[in-house]
Amino acid sequence: MNTKEWYIIDAKKAVLGRLASKVASVLRGKHKPTYLPYVDNGDFIIVVNAGKVKVTGNKMNDKKYHKHTGYIGNLKTSTLGDMLKKNPSFVIKNAVEGMLPKNSLGRDMIKKLKIFENEDHSHQAQKPKILEI
Repeated sequence: MNTKEWYIIDAKKAVLGRLASKVASVLRGKHKPTYLPYVDNGDFIIVVNAGKVKVTGNKMNDKKYHKHTGYIGNLKTSTLGDMLKKNPSFVIKNAVEGMLPKNSLGRDMIKKLKIFENEDHSHQAQKPKILEI
């Protein structure tokens, strides 16, 4: 059994979609020669500067996130710009989660993603390697 590596990614330099696809690929373990689609072989990812992620085009105003409260007529909608101000880690996690399998394997993989809004993170003891996008 191979060991899990720890990688760190700076989101300040990255576009949201490209960042999410690279993170999802590493979480699944596709970068390893031992990749199997039904085995959780991936590594841990730390994303720092989540609030400074970039998007192209007019997505800050056009991209919408919907949430229903459970009551009649209570569909809450917010734009990508609002979500980046309020909860930037949700934006990245939601993008990555959409690229993982929709089953118990995907739920286990998303737990290996650690997102921080600024430079500071609590995983220095794991000695993460820098992962370029």
